[in-house]
Amino acid sequence: MSNAVAKVIELTAASPKSIEDAVETGIRRADETLDQVEGAWVQDIKCIVKNGKVAEWRVNMKITFLLKA
Repeated sequence: MSNAVAKVIELTAASPKSIEDAVETGIRRADETLDQVEGAWVQDIKCIVKNGKVAEWRVNMKITFLLKA
């Protein structure tokens, strides 16, 4: 990554399945709109509870991607 410049964005993604699926959903969506996604940092995990059960997982992430030269 010599002489490269990266940018970081923050996003929230959700999944009714699992934390991992929420993370993968966010990364997949970021990769569709950004070039050269390099990594992700999961900052927060939250769940939505309905009727005493987890109905949805939500993750807040920072996504790092390289800027074009």
